[in-house]
Amino acid sequence: MNILVVGGGGREHAIAATLSKSPLTTRLIVAPGNPGIETFAECYPIAADDIPGQCKLARDIKADFVFIGPEIPLVLGLKDELAKLGISAFGPSKKAAQLEGSKTFSRNFCKRHNIPQPEFKYCTDIDTAKKQIDLLNGYCVVKADGLAAGKGVVVCDTVDQAIIASREMLEKNKFGDAGKSILIEERINGIEASVFAVSDGNNAVLIGTAQDHKRAYDNDEGPNTGGMGAISPAPALNQNLNEEIFNNIISPTINGMKLEGYPYEGILYAGVMITDKGPKVIEFNCRFGDPETQVVLPRLNTDLVSIVQKTIKKNLKNMTIDLIPKNAITVVIASKGYPGEFEKGVLLPSLKNLNEKNEISVFHSGTSKDKNENLISNGGRVLSITSIGANVQDCRKKAYDVVEAINWKKGFYRKDIGKL
Repeated sequence: MNILVVGGGGREHAIAATLSKSPLTTRLIVAPGNPGIETFAECYPIAADDIPGQCKLARDIKADFVFIGPEIPLVLGLKDELAKLGISAFGPSKKAAQLEGSKTFSRNFCKRHNIPQPEFKYCTDIDTAKKQIDLLNGYCVVKADGLAAGKGVVVCDTVDQAIIASREMLEKNKFGDAGKSILIEERINGIEASVFAVSDGNNAVLIGTAQDHKRAYDNDEGPNTGGMGAISPAPALNQNLNEEIFNNIISPTINGMKLEGYPYEGILYAGVMITDKGPKVIEFNCRFGDPETQVVLPRLNTDLVSIVQKTIKKNLKNMTIDLIPKNAITVVIASKGYPGEFEKGVLLPSLKNLNEKNEISVFHSGTSKDKNENLISNGGRVLSITSIGANVQDCRKKAYDVVEAINWKKGFYRKDIGKL
């Protein structure tokens, strides 16, 4: 099969690596891809959000299907445009992708379908936000309504902190159009987990769980990031909780989207909080998470191409997805300064032979090459080092051994990923 993967980060590196191992894959193209991906797949320099460019490439290579990695092309309607050309795509339609594209849509949807979630208030001005912040005594979460690359969420302890966060979004344009409206949510306590399901619009199957580490620094301190590491399976979950999340969150979401006229197809990522009153939805994403993909897919024991095919053919009903009974951990190496300002184009150490280590994968999250073909940084999150092992301690040792061997002086990483 000719397969096009849209995207160029660590998530897409993991997706492409998994697809490349399938006996059903004959040609694998990734756009734009990255230096890590180009070692085993063809890469074309077409931006993920270049909808006409991606459509032309898919048509030119006669793609059997397109796997859309990031949220932006999904929210912009890439799947819909490909459908007009008769090309199948793995991912939700533009309307279905509103589950991630608008937090207000998502919260109101959950309310309509009795899906457990925190209380929330929609705000477009600072006065409305202040009233809600005061009601919650500042112990709240401030969220930009639109897409903000995983950084549009501020967890607040005080009234002043929440008002500052609200002003930055509503009045100082910190996240552009994404922050023109915000949500003030009650802050719920518990343990977070990421749950991934695949849906064909009618049926859904769990494909894996993970625990993300969003804060920049050890001990969950510092600002929110796109994710500084992850572990799979999520330590807080067990079979009973997985079933509860599926029955009370995943299944009602798939049924609700179908009922409202935009069936959900592709990956549904539910970020949940395990509270003393049961699991509640923190957020929905319309694609695999990053860096969670880097720990979920290496544990996948079922052919990913087959999963995509069954999804596209709406034939997931009786599918069983098997996972390797091992743990996986990924540690992100980020540019110093991230998630604030950081330098790009910084020379990276050699990564040769690192992938040859036992059950280790080095995924490129934000890399490029200079004019002399040297590997350089090209993003906030630069590399994801993933290891698989019999237990979490084994995974941690193997991953951190490689992180320390890379020894990038202009980067930083958390030292407590997977620490139980």
